[in-house]
Amino acid sequence: MNIKKSVLFIVLILIIDQWSKIYIKTNFVLGESVEVFNWFKILFIENEGAAWGAKLSDVLPISDDIGKLVLTIFRLFAIFGIGYWLFDVIRKKASTTLIWAVSLIFAGALGNILDSVFYGIIFNDSYNEVATLFSNEPYGKLFYGKVVDMLYFPMVDTTWPSWMPGVGGKNFRFFEPVFNIADTAISTGVGILLVFNKRAFSKEEEKEGSTTVNEKR
Repeated sequence: MNIKKSVLFIVLILIIDQWSKIYIKTNFVLGESVEVFNWFKILFIENEGAAWGAKLSDVLPISDDIGKLVLTIFRLFAIFGIGYWLFDVIRKKASTTLIWAVSLIFAGALGNILDSVFYGIIFNDSYNEVATLFSNEPYGKLFYGKVVDMLYFPMVDTTWPSWMPGVGGKNFRFFEPVFNIADTAISTGVGILLVFNKRAFSKEEEKEGSTTVNEKR
């Protein structure tokens, strides 16, 4: 897989990701949902933090604003690191599986970074109103954007039987997190690396093995 195919693949994911987010942002009020199937809903939420809505301010003695800025800057550094990794594996002609996986991770990370960096200055708030693209009254500043999430799969939504100790009568929902296309790309890329680890790194292992044999000779 060459760099041209990788770039085209990344651009395609970014277009789908950003289109879906802009559509949701400009057509849904925050918290609004549409049921597609009983196990799949479009639910508009905004994520100010990291995965699953976690915030740095929840674990560190800093304000939400500082935590948001630190997280966005960290994401920027991370995307440069992932980008270099992608360039390196393509340059070394690594396995196609590895290049696909890193391309997915890079595209997903970049998709969410675009939200974090720019959405605060191009959208107004979505509270009780549908947001406007390139609004004259943006809700934030550069680097303070919120990530748009909308994919929700409550495949199981039930109540624990009353006779069960500890959880009886309480609601049980699976799968509860709300995410987006970028998150899906990242998770898929990581999943490929975990499930197809040997295939992903096969060429690198072959090269290391041949280098060792040559050194012994």
